[in-house]
Amino acid sequence: MFERRQCTRGPGGQMSRTSEKAGRFTESVIRETFRLAARHGAINLGQGFPDFACPPELKEAACAAIAADDNQYPMTFGTPALRAAIAAKTARTYPGWTIDPDTELCVTCGATEALVAVAFALLDPGDEVVLFEPWYENYQPNAILAGAVPRPVRMREPDWSFDEAELRAAFGPRTKAVFLCHPNNPTGKVYRADELAVLAELCQRWDAVLVVDSIYEHIHYLGPGGYLPPALVPGLEDRTVTVNALSKTYAVTGWRVGWTVAPPDLTAAIRKVHDFLTIAAPAPLQAAGVAAMALPAAYYADLAAGYLARRDLLCDALERIGFDLRRPDGSYYVLCDTARLDPAADGVAFARDLITDIGVSCVPAVSFWRPENAESGRSKVRFAFPKQLQTLRAAVERLEKLCD
Repeated sequence: MFERRQCTRGPGGQMSRTSEKAGRFTESVIRETFRLAARHGAINLGQGFPDFACPPELKEAACAAIAADDNQYPMTFGTPALRAAIAAKTARTYPGWTIDPDTELCVTCGATEALVAVAFALLDPGDEVVLFEPWYENYQPNAILAGAVPRPVRMREPDWSFDEAELRAAFGPRTKAVFLCHPNNPTGKVYRADELAVLAELCQRWDAVLVVDSIYEHIHYLGPGGYLPPALVPGLEDRTVTVNALSKTYAVTGWRVGWTVAPPDLTAAIRKVHDFLTIAAPAPLQAAGVAAMALPAAYYADLAAGYLARRDLLCDALERIGFDLRRPDGSYYVLCDTARLDPAADGVAFARDLITDIGVSCVPAVSFWRPENAESGRSKVRFAFPKQLQTLRAAVERLEKLCD
């Protein structure tokens, strides 16, 4: 379990039947954790999906669209109604951010497809991509599949800040893009205005595009104004691709409806790639997206407050049990060090034993680092807390067996 697998040549040294690119990364450790947890009946705090209902307005809109036979191909890059609704909701949430729904939006099959479409639309073989490590596990494979060269920049504990000199050294004439998860998975970091200003300066200097995975934009614990969209940072307005989705904000991770916001020239390229990847996102679920965009501001305040309660319940227990951690400022994950509980400091074995012996799943954090830098995450695991409070309490009860 959780082993890094490489493609190899067959007997006699003949050429592999799979690509060299596919051999440079593993299958998703997160999804592998999900399968193992299901097999052992473990409480799943590994994969980041809510175990509670989405807003009823979304279900009603989806059911009404299906009943009305809205079941055929929609416009490839999103229904006009959803694109207009996303633009309107964005303008309400972030005054000053104006989006042209006709030229600056592409609706995709989730943020995952959006990130692939962006990578293929922006990157050519040999281009370089700046990535912050530890990273969400999709970013490096996306760059590799596009033929690009990842240029990692380490985020440093305890606050997961980057070293400005190291960041500057990662940029160069071949830098085409920067991938940023903000708020961050797996660290929970929310990037500060001064950090985004440094990125703006470097992207302008080297004519690079900032690709922002903003799927946790409404899940942060810093209060009003605590989250700054990079597209509003001076110097990044015309060189930011913002990726988002219904999944996390509205508790519909299985619906796979996402979108990109980008300048018209980048959007045109993203739309072409998206068309040949998946054609279009599901029509009736786009109708549900229109309903989601109409939810009042109070929904987002309640969302953040609810996740703050979940964060504190789980983090209080993890600290009491013996994990070392920094409480996340955003997203719904907490990255923990297991060294005080595990003399071997082996997060992979720890995560496996936690599933099989304790009945709770987490993700071994080594998958968020490069193989050559895996020691940085060797003793760490990631817990997800988008769960009902009773689910978290049940998980804590099981985790307390670690104290026995």
